[in-house]
Amino acid sequence: MIVPYLNRFAAAGAPITALSQDPPAETQTFVRQMDIQFPLDQDQEWKSSIALGVETVPTLFLIDHDNHVTRTEPGFSKAALNELAAIFQVPPIAPAHDGAPAIKPGCSSRHLEVLTQDAPAPALDLHSRSGAKSSILDVPDTVDPFEYCFNTFGDALPVIPPTEDRVRKMLASVPNDPQEIIARIPPCFGVATVEKIAANAVMSGCTPDMMRVLIPLTRAICGERFNAHGLQATTHFAAPLIIINGPIRHQLGFHSGQNLFSNVARANSTLGRALQLILLQLGGAKPTGIDMSALGNPGKFSFCIAENEEENPWYPLHVEAGLMKDQSALTLFGGEAPHGVSDHKARTARGVLKTISYSLATVWSYRACMMLEAMLILCPEHVDTIKRSGWTKEDVRQFLFENTGIPHRCFNEEDGEGIGVQSAYRTINIDGEPCYQKFRSPDQIKIVVAGGRAGKFSAIIGSWQTGPRGSQMVTYPI
Repeated sequence: MIVPYLNRFAAAGAPITALSQDPPAETQTFVRQMDIQFPLDQDQEWKSSIALGVETVPTLFLIDHDNHVTRTEPGFSKAALNELAAIFQVPPIAPAHDGAPAIKPGCSSRHLEVLTQDAPAPALDLHSRSGAKSSILDVPDTVDPFEYCFNTFGDALPVIPPTEDRVRKMLASVPNDPQEIIARIPPCFGVATVEKIAANAVMSGCTPDMMRVLIPLTRAICGERFNAHGLQATTHFAAPLIIINGPIRHQLGFHSGQNLFSNVARANSTLGRALQLILLQLGGAKPTGIDMSALGNPGKFSFCIAENEEENPWYPLHVEAGLMKDQSALTLFGGEAPHGVSDHKARTARGVLKTISYSLATVWSYRACMMLEAMLILCPEHVDTIKRSGWTKEDVRQFLFENTGIPHRCFNEEDGEGIGVQSAYRTINIDGEPCYQKFRSPDQIKIVVAGGRAGKFSAIIGSWQTGPRGSQMVTYPI
């Protein structure tokens, strides 16, 4: 990602020398693929990486004439690239809207990786549209195929053996060529061909018609705005939540009512499971390695719901994203596990939403403001109460935006997350008390109507950090 910008540096006359941590053959392949226009030397035995204290690749070092490091910029940052351009008195090299994200974290330096006897991975080819055919494993008749798959594929739950016949039936449900590359799954960028997606669909227990959803879902998970790379490697709780809208809910049997987040429907459970297998098998984010989540999230087994559009008096989520109501769509939200909100006594929209606002205030950490999103799952009974007050979806969102905050008195402590950054927060008045506003804008509060009718229980799902540094909700047509 960073090489085209460094090529622009070199073309403008900036003195750049790069170091490669890869072996010579892989480095030369990379030079050809990326048409590198500046010197690229080998970091033999990673001596320079160790001397410079490199933690993240890429890292840019600004070095003066006395060979002193005067500035260090880890990862990819357009702002940093343009600031360095200004130092060298060349025009800005990283436009805001050229299709690349504003910032991306990078990966661990090679000299910090755990050494294994595994063969090195081949150099990434980010340009081919067709991938290699999947290999075939011969399992002796004396070996239980379920136990073989359990031990081979490394997931914590058994999977259905992806036999040639089962994968062939999956492939027959879509017109795509089996070797067509749909996406490259971060953080390891494993190639997701249609055939490999089909194999993971088999393993998760999907029916063949679920391929209609899995192919666009695989594309969506790799969208830069969603940032699956960061979400897969973060220490936070978050996992990709899938939300299904439109006619396909009924066509494929997606569930949107009672026991919404539970094991109530094959479509929900197997689609969510298939995505997690794709992230694990092709993305490489194993929970014992690259996936660094401190506590994890049960959604990493399966995290898929449908919106209860029939109980929704407003427009559904995919319409809010700009699609037509009769289109089928999927939405991805990097979310924590659901946090329940109960209010069986409130009789007005204000009463229900005041209760919800207090739960919203605790998203991430109760003194953390402005950098987060939240998903509100409104149950039908709470929706009925809000509807009787004549409130629209915009009214709900605006009320929560204006009434969710953290009192100034909560910042009188000496330390704690959020202490010392109040200058970046906005002060509002809630019920006569000065508070820091929790959300930067109303659209950081996402609203979905779903769940059963027996009980006034809604839910809050907090996000991983949002914006260019985090994950942003995305909606794709099916």
